[in-house]
Amino acid sequence: MAKPLTDGERRKQISVRGLAGLGDMAEVRKSFNRHLHFTLVKDRNVATRRDYYLALAHTVRDHLVGRWIRTQQRYYERDPKRVYYLSLEFYMGRTLHNTMVNLGLRSACDEAMYQLGLDLEELEEIEEDAGLGNGGLGRLAAYGYGIRYEFGIFNQKVVNGWQVEEADDWLRYGNPWEKARPEYTLPVHFYGRVEHGPEGVRWLDTQVVLAMPYDTPVPGYKSDTVNTMRLWSAKAPNDFKLHDFNVGGYIEAVLDRNLAENISRVLYPNDNFFEGKELRLKQEYFAVAATLQDIIRRFKSSKFGCRDPVRTCFDTFPDKVAIQLNDTHPALAIPELMRILVDVEKVDWDKAWEITRKTCAYTNHTVLPEALERWPVPMFEKLLPRHLEIIYALNQQHLDHVAALFPGDVDRLRRMSVIEEGDCKRINMAHLCVIGSHAVNGVARIHSEIVKQSVFKDFCELEPEKFQNKTNGITPRRWLLLCNPGLADTIVQRIGEGFLTDLSQLRKLLPLAGDEALIRDVAQVKQENKAKFAAFLEQEYKVKVNPSSMFDVHVKRIHEYKRQLLNCLHVVTLYNRECPLHVVTLYDWIKKDPAQAVVPRTVMIGGKAAPGYHMAKMIIKLVTSIGDIVNQDPVVGDRLKVVFLENYRVSLAEKVIPAADLSQQISTAGTEASGTGNMKFMLNGALTIGTMDGANVEMAEEAGAENLFIFGLRVEDVEALDRKGYNAREYYDRLPELRQAVDQIGSGFFSPREPDCFKDVVNMLLNHDRFKVFADYEAYVACQARVDRLYRNPREWTEKVIRNIACAGKFSSDRTITEYARDIWGVEPSALQTPPPSLSRD
Repeated sequence: MAKPLTDGERRKQISVRGLAGLGDMAEVRKSFNRHLHFTLVKDRNVATRRDYYLALAHTVRDHLVGRWIRTQQRYYERDPKRVYYLSLEFYMGRTLHNTMVNLGLRSACDEAMYQLGLDLEELEEIEEDAGLGNGGLGRLAAYGYGIRYEFGIFNQKVVNGWQVEEADDWLRYGNPWEKARPEYTLPVHFYGRVEHGPEGVRWLDTQVVLAMPYDTPVPGYKSDTVNTMRLWSAKAPNDFKLHDFNVGGYIEAVLDRNLAENISRVLYPNDNFFEGKELRLKQEYFAVAATLQDIIRRFKSSKFGCRDPVRTCFDTFPDKVAIQLNDTHPALAIPELMRILVDVEKVDWDKAWEITRKTCAYTNHTVLPEALERWPVPMFEKLLPRHLEIIYALNQQHLDHVAALFPGDVDRLRRMSVIEEGDCKRINMAHLCVIGSHAVNGVARIHSEIVKQSVFKDFCELEPEKFQNKTNGITPRRWLLLCNPGLADTIVQRIGEGFLTDLSQLRKLLPLAGDEALIRDVAQVKQENKAKFAAFLEQEYKVKVNPSSMFDVHVKRIHEYKRQLLNCLHVVTLYNRECPLHVVTLYDWIKKDPAQAVVPRTVMIGGKAAPGYHMAKMIIKLVTSIGDIVNQDPVVGDRLKVVFLENYRVSLAEKVIPAADLSQQISTAGTEASGTGNMKFMLNGALTIGTMDGANVEMAEEAGAENLFIFGLRVEDVEALDRKGYNAREYYDRLPELRQAVDQIGSGFFSPREPDCFKDVVNMLLNHDRFKVFADYEAYVACQARVDRLYRNPREWTEKVIRNIACAGKFSSDRTITEYARDIWGVEPSALQTPPPSLSRD
């Protein structure tokens, strides 16, 4: 059980949210007891901690319901243009704390639970993370349409240093935040055949799967507007394979219902890697087909609760509907919308294409070739025969247009085709998204430039006005107010609360960056966060770390391009410098005195590896193996510790990010689309060591490069090295410390029981490293020495921290969404408040 907070600590913790009114507390207590009794059918004698969490969740949800219904009523009354965000991933994390913060209820709930002898933080910890995404892609998508995966991103266990995956049964105890809507269940068709007749095209003999929606409320901050995230769950129709019943196969027919319901069973745990499985294609079409039916139903009716169509003409569809495709996963929305318009609604082909392009927009999230979706035509034809016909027709139309503009340029036609020829014809879904959208954007300025100059160069030459940049953002409510209330309080005391809804107001801190009192308070909050996280590590991971050491944090998906291996090489180098006598001297250079004054570091690396990604799993094993040796070396003591943070997820990020001193963002320049972890660390008072990649470029621009630790190759340097040919052995031969670290890893120094364990890692680094780890090693180690020098001067370090926080305003999701709204969706963000349900509707 968590240690109870003192009254002083409790007051400080909730001060930024204001004091709870007695009426609010009484109402929360009454509602809590009512839900415990009537909803959970328990009393205090038999209730478990989970029952208390569920009673509180229902209590908080009650405050959303009136606002939620009223918001929908308002939308139907006003009939505004609606934005539909289509994503196969939603990485929401926990909901209770976030909802209390947004509704201004946390103080009342905290006090009510305290009076009932319960600890609010302890109850919050019971909630399962809604991990329906792999990483940043799903974290950005916090509203819209997707799939209600029964099993989200796997839970990661580390056993003997190896990642082991466990199913994430996040719905085991139910989900108090969702509302099933069986009355809006819709049919989705697969397989079958296409028949062309005088009345048009018909898709016949299909297999039907039902899509049942579950709605989750998404409240605005201190606003009465509550939007909806609608996730679809696959259900078998009652007649699914029931013809088997006629030959006595009733039991088998009922059991086979699982085949249909498998569609929403599990999230594919791949990040930046395309896996061409039929089930994944089914998932993508399932989400899109159900969503478009829902969108069109809503477009046709205009009264709240009305199902009768009022609109029959689709000319105004793009004026009322904006569809944002979050990466290529929902790309099938383009041919599906065409199919509905042409085959079902009998809209003329050219008009349907105009409507589709004006409605859809596409966000690209990666430049890595292995991440781009390319579906085999035979699989696609079997599953979605009509859609293949539509894609072929669209591609022909597109290629005719290109050929007219660039006559005789056959190579250009090949490069720009949606259909890639070869041994197995494939459909390039990114190309389909580009030709079917009126806007295409990257998610950081440097990424958007690479998209224009490289990935979609030919398309950009054709339609340059289509390409835009929308730099990602994070919500300051979750990633400051919720996870770091001490820092939020400190900022509020200086500049007021306005920054929580207008993050650019953080710039008011700049003139105060040298203020001694502010420096002291920010440093104190950081130390408190570090002490709290150190206690958490000891309790949950049984690891004891020095809270006074530098918390050097590298948390994100494990992938070669994110270069956790570069971090590992630095750790080994530090270890060798601190404890040079533990190895046979292979090279002749001056050994440093291990007793010299060094900056103690706790290096924390965390993240999940895709289950089938061998090298990523080897990286986890290497991190844990280095930790096993370093952490048990008495000569090093607590001057260097290496901790692998098991099962990294949103709720763990909320704990580690406020405690970090140094944020590692060290991808090879030109490979990270944006990153959002980098923004979260910046806002929470960590300094960044990073390459000029993704959003790091804009962070350095906002805060001044002198306030970050920038190192390594730039994009143009990487391109030049590619042209010249990257030779890892040049660096290995030239840099003795690098050579020693690599040899130790390869020889089994860190894996004495399995000397050959890391041969594959060393072989990759020396012979086929696409991400040029050795090329940046020297600059990285030198930059880390600069980090040490600055950390020895706490006042100067904290002044830079304050400057970073003050310059983080650009990286608010509020700014990002506003730009999408104005530049892509054609809607104007509104500060209009929906009247609370208790007020008259007039």
